[in-house]
Amino acid sequence: MKPSWRRVADRLSIYLPVLLMGLLALGSWWLVRSAPQPVASGPEKAPVHEPDYFMKDFSIKSFDVTGRLKSQLEGSMARHYPDTDTLEIDDARMHTVAPDGRITNGRAKRALSNGDGSEVQLFGNAVVTRQAFTSAAGKALPQMQFEGEFLHAWPNEERVRSNQPVVLTRGADRFTADNLEYDNLDQVMQMKGRVRGVIQPAPSKAQ
Repeated sequence: MKPSWRRVADRLSIYLPVLLMGLLALGSWWLVRSAPQPVASGPEKAPVHEPDYFMKDFSIKSFDVTGRLKSQLEGSMARHYPDTDTLEIDDARMHTVAPDGRITNGRAKRALSNGDGSEVQLFGNAVVTRQAFTSAAGKALPQMQFEGEFLHAWPNEERVRSNQPVVLTRGADRFTADNLEYDNLDQVMQMKGRVRGVIQPAPSKAQ
């Protein structure tokens, strides 16, 4: 006796979900095979040393918590480089005031300063001058001036360094050296290479 159509339909209904799942799996596999492959990202580009902004005839000032002027940086043109957070300055001039009131000025044809101005490199006719000063104890400090084609200054730490010939003038005394390191806070100076100096005699006291 041949099975009725109802029995055939019942048996087909049992396998229909399996068949549908197989078709869905096959369709998914085909879509994955047919989908375009993602484009591989290239290697990251190294930061480019290019300025992101410019300043012309500018003046940058910084103050302490009491509002007292700590430093001032000026120039005819400045270029900021974001990869190093440095400021390259033409016709640079700097002015700093220590907590005890001592004033230091600097100038050069070109300067390279870090972001907060705490480290400045001066290039071309560089001059850093600490003005004459009388301490709270009444001790007179003569003017001190550094001159050279390159001077590396840390205004906040009151340090000056150079690996090139330098002329140092302290009051009436004058020294020359092939390189120099000066730390005013520690009162230490190192002059190396061909060092020459002219020390003027102290003025005689009136009788």
